[in-house]
Amino acid sequence: MSEIQLVIFDCDGVLIDSEIVAAAAELEIYKTYGLEMDAAEFSARMAGLTSSDVKAKVEEELDMHLPDKVIEETKANVNEKVIHEAQLITGADSVLDMLDQARCVCSNSPVERLERVLQRLGLFDRFRPYVFSAYDFDPPISKPKPDLHLKAVKEFEVDAKKTLIIEDSVPGVLAGVSAGCRVVGFTGASHTFAGHGDQLMEAGADTVISRLSDLPAVVDAFADWDGV
Repeated sequence: MSEIQLVIFDCDGVLIDSEIVAAAAELEIYKTYGLEMDAAEFSARMAGLTSSDVKAKVEEELDMHLPDKVIEETKANVNEKVIHEAQLITGADSVLDMLDQARCVCSNSPVERLERVLQRLGLFDRFRPYVFSAYDFDPPISKPKPDLHLKAVKEFEVDAKKTLIIEDSVPGVLAGVSAGCRVVGFTGASHTFAGHGDQLMEAGADTVISRLSDLPAVVDAFADWDGV
């Protein structure tokens, strides 16, 4: 038995439909260096990666070194577009009314972007002050490292085994598994792709859902399932 006491939400691609927006914003910059790829493919290949990892993959794709300034250029463009253009995932607001557990956000995104986009979409006050960012650490510690999830578990003083994390990316799932938490993969955002759910399961997700409205039932089911 493992009744869930804490639900940790990733932000981008789980609460807000921002991954495809972010991919298009990054592509605006990388296309100036010759990258030919559409936003859907870029998102599928780069989702959940840090800016440095994305840069390395693009360099491999182009077989050329890119200037370091490209990271700051892409970050600035992504922040601008996500803050002003990203929309809520269907059910992101109503699902919170269906959960009795403590909840928080754990995201690789910068603090300011998280706060501004969640405020614009009406979710910030439903989580604060428990909106955690990889940039809370100096230097930032991003998923797939488990530090961010472990910080949340410690903050709420709960057992990791009684914590459920919902993530849309392989790095996010890996971080949750490494933290010792239960992990639900999510494939309900506009950037989802064929095989997305399979990738999340292979990374260690206990199950995968495509609608946030299904999350409360999964939370309840984990109380009677030890994962074996």
